[in-house]
Amino acid sequence: MLRWLLGAALLSRAGGFYLPGLAPVNFCEPGKDQVPDCKSTIELFVNRLDSVESVLPYEYTAFDFCSEKTMKRPSENLGQVLFGERIEPSPYKFEFKKPAACQKVCTRTYNTNNPLDKAKLDFLKKGMLLNYQHHWIVDNMPVTWCYDVEDGQKFCNPGFPIGCFVTEAGRPKDACVVNSNFIEKDAFYIFNHVDITIHYHIVENEQLGARLVAAKIEPKSYDNSNEDSPACSGGPKFLRNKHTGVFEIPYTYSVNFVEDTDIRWASRWDYILESMPHTNIQWFSIMNSMVIVLFLSGMVAMIMLRTLHKDIARYNQMDSVEDAQEEFGWKLVHGDVFRPPRKGMLLSVFLGSGTQIFIMTFVTLFFACLGFLSPANRGALMTCAVVLWVLLGTPAGYVAARLYKSFGGEKWKTNVLLTAFLCPGSHQMYYMFGFLFLVFIILVITCSEATILLCYFHLCAEDYHWQWRSFLTSGFTAVYFLVYAIHYFFSKLQITGLASTILYFGYTMIMALIFFLFTGAIGFFACFWFVTKIYSVVKVD
Repeated sequence: MLRWLLGAALLSRAGGFYLPGLAPVNFCEPGKDQVPDCKSTIELFVNRLDSVESVLPYEYTAFDFCSEKTMKRPSENLGQVLFGERIEPSPYKFEFKKPAACQKVCTRTYNTNNPLDKAKLDFLKKGMLLNYQHHWIVDNMPVTWCYDVEDGQKFCNPGFPIGCFVTEAGRPKDACVVNSNFIEKDAFYIFNHVDITIHYHIVENEQLGARLVAAKIEPKSYDNSNEDSPACSGGPKFLRNKHTGVFEIPYTYSVNFVEDTDIRWASRWDYILESMPHTNIQWFSIMNSMVIVLFLSGMVAMIMLRTLHKDIARYNQMDSVEDAQEEFGWKLVHGDVFRPPRKGMLLSVFLGSGTQIFIMTFVTLFFACLGFLSPANRGALMTCAVVLWVLLGTPAGYVAARLYKSFGGEKWKTNVLLTAFLCPGSHQMYYMFGFLFLVFIILVITCSEATILLCYFHLCAEDYHWQWRSFLTSGFTAVYFLVYAIHYFFSKLQITGLASTILYFGYTMIMALIFFLFTGAIGFFACFWFVTKIYSVVKVD
């Protein structure tokens, strides 16, 4: 099975094998109907809008943008629904290799004397103030906004703002800093025009057409006072904060096509991932983690090969001497290490849920690293995680029941219900699978070795209560995670509003609980293996 999976991954890289739902779409110029399975119309889809300053997402139609109401919304799988995606068709449609300049989409008119129009305009202003971002999709890939950052690097964001705000003091916020013409104070600047550049790659067999490899966008703001023939030039479109009367917003676009011989269809997501500026910081952190893992591995090896070996030899030698002194250290409590712990019900439920999380995480990351859960296959990651979570309820229940029985418990019905309902699920995903899988392995090794070290020290101190201590030793990592999340909220984020704050801390508490169960289970089973190992080699008098 593993050989087949690896072979499939290699074939997908070579271009001769495509996963279900991920086959490329070929595009041809209009009029070339003789080419089979080749499209000439490029459709642009829109998704929900979100913001880093607010946890609440909104559907595209909530902001009264230009919408396509005649077409049916595309079907979404389970993962997309759980992700909260709301993909809809849009009136932005292009013909392949047919550029267009300053095409009118629609015009929205608002009268502040009308309560409904005023509410819509106020909601649009709130969206710009909180820096809400569009998320558009072309050929199942995100339309990215790329701009220059420090050190000559280019950052590509899979989204672009709907507008920005300049304060009464003349300080531009968010995207307003990119344009020096945004000088009107206490005003909202609306990005009502987009320049779209679609990059395509000619297929080796030119008769098959071309494939889209990138879609980039540059949001702009134009007044376009002449609605019938907009020029997409001149001053920006702004809305004063205290505007009264009628206000019109004309929406336009331009599209251009560029042939790209460097990017292949199979690697068209790479430029987005590689453009993230925090990647270098992550690799620096992972190198620090590797050093810690090597240090802990050396400590555990020293205990297992030297200290523990000498202890066993000394204890065994004492057993062979008739006038042996009284036993001490961990051998003194070796007969007590498997006594039932206090609150065995709670510990067994924690361990059952932790086992479920561990297996689900490992299997999901394994398939993701093989390319089966690529972000191009929308919703696949969440669908896989949910299905695995449901199926892995069986081993979770077995582990919880088996441990609870070994602890001498009798309330098995309560054990089953608590295991089933303890752990909920948090909806955000992280797509750098290789990096994440490596961090996952480092985390498992670190938690295991640190717990074994502390477990051995406590046994040497003649303390046999290792069950809860081993679980809490690794599970305490979640406390660090929670403290950092709180620090991150107050130092980095700009979330405003009671609802967004409650959602942020609610999600954070759920993630902390999952992390607590996950790391705690790792520590317990590592210590369980260690205790079983030393118990099996001790010669009992």
